[in-house]
Amino acid sequence: MEKQEMNEVQFVVPGNPVGKGRHKTARRGKFLTHYTPEKTANYESLVAHAAHVAMAGRSLIAGPVYVEMDIRFQIPASWSKKKQKQAAEGLISATKKPDCSNVQKSIEDGMNGVVYVDDVQIVKGTQSKRYAETPGVVVIVRELELMTA
Repeated sequence: MEKQEMNEVQFVVPGNPVGKGRHKTARRGKFLTHYTPEKTANYESLVAHAAHVAMAGRSLIAGPVYVEMDIRFQIPASWSKKKQKQAAEGLISATKKPDCSNVQKSIEDGMNGVVYVDDVQIVKGTQSKRYAETPGVVVIVRELELMTA
């Protein structure tokens, strides 16, 4: 019996990564309304679009998944050529905002209902954050051959 090929999808979210913003609250008369900040909502839509194109009509992944993210930030143009070169070579860490976990949350939420049913299916993952000449997030989602409860 042949082993079934693992269900995997890979895509790139273009542009500088955006971290998940805190929900906002607004008063509408006697009521409070909660909403996602516009910048976060726009980024999650960009993630959903890139994921949708990569899925190419395939069904949602139903089982547990592993998610890998290579988070790439634009090298500041204000830096010297020497410092830009060092950043591109990975010699300078991208220790600036947004933090890895907030970008991760934006990406994971953007894939809900597009790649997998819900991000609760993520049981394993890795993230790296660095500077690059072309900003964006490289995302790889693999269905794991694990049993679910």
